[in-house]
Amino acid sequence: MLRIRKAIIPAAGFGTRFLPITKTVPKEMLPVGDKPVIQYVVEEAVEAGLNEILVVISRGKEAIPDYFARNPELERRLEATGKGELAEGLRRLSEMARIHYVYQNEMKGLGDAVLQGRAFAGDEPFGVLLGDTFIGPGPSPVPSTMTRLVAAFEERETSVVAVEPVSSERVGRYGVAGGEAVAPGVFCLREMVEKPAADEAPVIDPGSGAGPGHYAFAARYVFTPGLFPELEKTTPGRNGEIQLTDAMKALMEREGFHAVVLSGVRHDIGNPDGLRRALQ
Repeated sequence: MLRIRKAIIPAAGFGTRFLPITKTVPKEMLPVGDKPVIQYVVEEAVEAGLNEILVVISRGKEAIPDYFARNPELERRLEATGKGELAEGLRRLSEMARIHYVYQNEMKGLGDAVLQGRAFAGDEPFGVLLGDTFIGPGPSPVPSTMTRLVAAFEERETSVVAVEPVSSERVGRYGVAGGEAVAPGVFCLREMVEKPAADEAPVIDPGSGAGPGHYAFAARYVFTPGLFPELEKTTPGRNGEIQLTDAMKALMEREGFHAVVLSGVRHDIGNPDGLRRALQ
């Protein structure tokens, strides 16, 4: 059984919905509580055992590698002024994972961002966690979403995506999955549609008596290395972007694909409303 130890975190893009602040501050560095969003994402990857991480950035996002880099001068200053606990916290931040960086030179979509990690992942399975989305704890203590995706991958031996229920009115905003339940909270997928019309969106019957419903992709994935050839073959769509869903659909048809229902609350910090809700 292949052990999953690598993760790709796409964190490129212009952050136009947060302008003007994102001219100088990456949206992934916006704070929620006492930490920036991307720290929550890295911590979730590490908790799931993915401690070799590639962050895909673009020009102007150098604050992200700066944040995770060691600053020995600051650490010494803190220790000299009786703030050793703060210094130790900074060291833990820089040592919790081996973090690498690569630039996405052109904004050609999420699929292209993930494709920047091909050399990094090699022939190993890998996780993908969107850098502007973190998952807060739910009402009951359960393993994190990424931890459950890794477990599902090891059991099912196919790529796995996190999904969450979404209303018919909102399906046009997301990639939407169709299939059937094979275990509580685990689905075998048969369909994937990017931003479908409500009357054309696939459904899943979760088998809990609630009846069929729509389930949208929820920013967390585990892929086999077979994703990369599919990404390279994917024809760019609107705005010249390579859609990750298109490659996922081809991979599903060739290798199979499963989904795990999100545990916790997803906070999309890619837009101001999402940040406001996360701060509540």
